[in-house]
Amino acid sequence: MARAIWKGAISFGLVHIPVSLVSATESKGIDFDWLDSRSMEPVGYKRVNKATGKEVDKEHIAKGVQVEKGRYVIISEDEIRAAHPESTQTIDIFGFIDAKAIPLQNIERPYYLAPDKRGEKVYALLQQTLKDSGKVALANVVLHVKQHLAAVMVDGDALLLVMLRWPDEVRGLDTLELSTAVTGAKLSKGERDMAKRLVRDMAVEWEPDEYQDTFRDKIMKLVEKKAKAGKIEDVESGERKPPSKSADVIDLTDLLKRSLEGNSSKPARKRSSK
Repeated sequence: MARAIWKGAISFGLVHIPVSLVSATESKGIDFDWLDSRSMEPVGYKRVNKATGKEVDKEHIAKGVQVEKGRYVIISEDEIRAAHPESTQTIDIFGFIDAKAIPLQNIERPYYLAPDKRGEKVYALLQQTLKDSGKVALANVVLHVKQHLAAVMVDGDALLLVMLRWPDEVRGLDTLELSTAVTGAKLSKGERDMAKRLVRDMAVEWEPDEYQDTFRDKIMKLVEKKAKAGKIEDVESGERKPPSKSADVIDLTDLLKRSLEGNSSKPARKRSSK
C-alpha cells in the first residue's frame, strides 16, 4: 500500500472512524531541474529585490497583502499563525448531498481513505450507507494547517475523500461572455440527429491503458537512450524533510444511536462555507 500522508478519523455524528489518507493520483510529468550549463551545478531560486536587483536575506522578508496598486498591508508571522485553523485530525462531516449536486468545477483532487483495523466495521457501514442512499458526505478537514472543503464518496468497496474548491474560487459561466450565437443557436432536427449518430458511432469503453502522455514517453525514451550512451552528468541532490507525525484517534463505534438521538433533538444548523 502507498504511504499514508495523513492519519486521523472521519467524524460521523458522535462516531469516529480511524482512517489514513493515501493519494489517489501521482504526477507523471517531466521534472526539468535547472542546471548551470558551465559547471552542471544546480540552479536555485533567489529572493531578489525587484527594484535594486539585489538578493534579500530571509530575515528581511515581510509578507504583505495588496489592497491597492502599490499599497500593502503587512501581516506578521505571529498573525499568520494565529489565523491558521486548528488541526483536529478529523474529517468533520456536516451534511449529506446528492453527488450530482456538486459542480464539476468545484472538484479538485481525490484521495483514498484507508480504514484502520480498529474501525473497519464502521468504515464499511459508512461506505454501504453512502452507496445505498446515493449520497456523498460534505466535510471540513484541515491538512498541513490549511482548511479544505471536501466530499466523502464511494468507490467500489472503498471511500474517497475528494477535495473541493471553495465556491468563491470558482468562476461563473458569465466569465465566458457567451454570445447569442451560442445561447440562442437555432439547430435543425437533421443537424441534431446527425450529431447524435456521430456520438453513437464513436462510442468507446473506458480503457485507461490506451491513454498515454506521448510527450513524457518521448522524453523518457530520450533520457534512457542518452543514459545508455553514457551521456550523464553528476549533480549533487538536496535533502528532503521527513513527513510530520499525526496523532492517534480513539475509535467510538458504539455512538451511532446517541448520534441519531442528538440530531433528532436539535434543529439543523447552517455551516459557513469558509
